[in-house]
Amino acid sequence: MSPRPPLLSLKDVRLKDGPVMLFDGVDMALQARTRACLVGRNGAGKSTLMRIIAGQIEPDSGERAVKPGLSIAFVPQEPLIEGATVREHVVAGGAQPWAADAALAVWGLDPEKSTRGLSGGEIRRAALARAFAADPELILLDEPTNHLDIFAIQTLEAELKASRAAALIVSHDRAFLERLTGRCFWLAHRKMRVLEKGFAAFEEWAAKMEAEEQENLRRLTKAIERETYTFYRSITAQRTRNEGRARALEAMRLQRAAIMKDQSRALDLQVDAGGMSGKLVTEVKGISKAFGERVILKSFSTKIRRGDRIAIVGGNGAGKTTLVKLMLGELAPDTGSVRVGTGLEVAYLDQARADLRTDMTLWDALTPLGGDSILVRGLPKHVAAYAKEFLFHENQLRQPVSTLSGGERNRLLLARALAKPANLLVLDEPTNDLDMDTLDLLEDMLADYEGTLILVSHDRDFIDRLAASTIAIDGRGGAVETPGGWTDFLSQNPGFFDAPETVAARSEPKAAPQPAAAPAPKPGKLTYKDARRLAEIETLMPQLQASIEKHEAALHDPDLYARDPKGFDRLMQAVTADRDQLAAIEEEWLMLEEKRAG
Repeated sequence: MSPRPPLLSLKDVRLKDGPVMLFDGVDMALQARTRACLVGRNGAGKSTLMRIIAGQIEPDSGERAVKPGLSIAFVPQEPLIEGATVREHVVAGGAQPWAADAALAVWGLDPEKSTRGLSGGEIRRAALARAFAADPELILLDEPTNHLDIFAIQTLEAELKASRAAALIVSHDRAFLERLTGRCFWLAHRKMRVLEKGFAAFEEWAAKMEAEEQENLRRLTKAIERETYTFYRSITAQRTRNEGRARALEAMRLQRAAIMKDQSRALDLQVDAGGMSGKLVTEVKGISKAFGERVILKSFSTKIRRGDRIAIVGGNGAGKTTLVKLMLGELAPDTGSVRVGTGLEVAYLDQARADLRTDMTLWDALTPLGGDSILVRGLPKHVAAYAKEFLFHENQLRQPVSTLSGGERNRLLLARALAKPANLLVLDEPTNDLDMDTLDLLEDMLADYEGTLILVSHDRDFIDRLAASTIAIDGRGGAVETPGGWTDFLSQNPGFFDAPETVAARSEPKAAPQPAAAPAPKPGKLTYKDARRLAEIETLMPQLQASIEKHEAALHDPDLYARDPKGFDRLMQAVTADRDQLAAIEEEWLMLEEKRAG
């Protein structure tokens, strides 16, 4: 652990969920300006632990120590929005109205927008705006990229990098975590392990830890076998019981039983590619589509053949799902033609989870026609046995879907989608709420899948691993197809998603340099003194920003406080002074700009 004084720490925290022990002695500490991730399987208790850290629930035992006056912002996995407008929601988190409006502008939300009828992405952006507008010292984010498009995820990355807050992040998005984190907390087997490196180093480290655990289990099993043989042979030979040895053997057996109980079960993900479809899956020629004045596509053409792996990317609301429906003939284009191939057996995983009514039970969801069996890849299987393959317990079968977590609901959708043979899989945001182990299994299954795959996703790493071709739509009618995944698309189509005015400004030729002349008078009502001050501020602001970044980079050294406490304090004072000065001159700059505008 770093010697830097923590903002918040947990010591020997224990918590039971009914008869199940979630945490059995968790220790962790969060330092200032540290961005860390919390990693673990679905069901390990990450969201519950985040609520303990946030102070929303109390553990059964253990200590939670918090720096006096610490301000914490928590964005849960399923945020609740309060107030009549999104501004009211943000202000309710402790922000001033002007700070709320500024944060909402960053996230592309109108402050006056009603909180009724918000989409999943809008709810997430409003929750993030509330967190950042409060300017906390510690920000807790539970699956923050769910329902965000790629551009909103990039905004979140930029906001976290610019923030002075420490951050603890639960996320399945590998690319997101690799770009941001410098420490990993791994919650496994009810204990916490810490890696003092970013997520880029986590998977190799975790594999080594698991290999060591398996080796320890192997040695323990061998020791039990030897001791059992010796113990019973001794009884036979001496006909006397060695009570100490008996207790030691029983202790080893109990230890092994506890280890075996903690062994995580994995999903049994399989898919039957069904009968072979025709060579052509779909061909679209010159299609366009608009809803009123909103243009989705303008003259787009593509051909998808059997076995292709296509990713569709774009912002929320750009029309990705509409494009899928057009390609499959479920929606008629305004112009152009669509030809759908023969013999298609389609399985569709819907990100909106529209088919899952909250009042239906898990049993009902798996057996929509009733009965106690489900046809799995052509063979009948009892619903309880099939549910078990997707890590559901028998006592969950009669529970309403509304009681399931986000990850459990996504596993349920996968169970339904993969039950029937399909030579065309359409997966719309399949990675939401799934842990990384499940994502790896899903990725492995899809890599071996012999049918055709259409993947709608904002997970950049997932797209790069699976897609052979990427179709991007910009939400203004433009669409481009590029071989490869997301990274390949960006390198071959720079600026594709930029707004037209940005492209136009970039393409305007720069004026040739002119001979030096007296400065032109500023428009508006600025005096000569005001104009001079405005010029000074515009020079000083980037200098202060650079100074703040330099000090913060030095403060990120985890050993600085232990090595040089006085130097640490000097840097803290310097960065605080720079921030205060920058805030003051930004206010002055705003006032002068308003004065110039008249």
